[in-house]
Amino acid sequence: MTKKEIVKTISEEIGMTQLKTKEIVQKTFNAIVETLVEEQRIELRNFGVFEVKKRAARKARNPRTGQRVDVPQKFVITFKPGKEMEEKVRELEQRLLGQPQAPAQAPAPPAEGNAQPAAAPAQSSDPPAA
Repeated sequence: MTKKEIVKTISEEIGMTQLKTKEIVQKTFNAIVETLVEEQRIELRNFGVFEVKKRAARKARNPRTGQRVDVPQKFVITFKPGKEMEEKVRELEQRLLGQPQAPAQAPAPPAEGNAQPAAAPAQSSDPPAA
């Protein structure tokens, strides 16, 4: 969806002209950007959190030549979705995939002094799911 489509949808829903709606949408986006620049963080309840984070300088490798290259530090914008957004996406996932996906969990480490090799996963006679 584009900004133009967002403006059209909102305009139709609230009965405001597209021109006025476009101005409000643009001012909202401008306020988000200005807040990120000034405060490095903006929290929009039930939506999510935008945050400016520093990525440290690092060494990388050019995949074509294999040559090592220095990647300078830089600032990036991150987004962490709010609970409401995550729930809506989970509902979408359930509708599209049929079953909810259980959150992945790492296996618990063995108790000290009781280290035993991990058991092989149980074999199922069911055919693999498509």
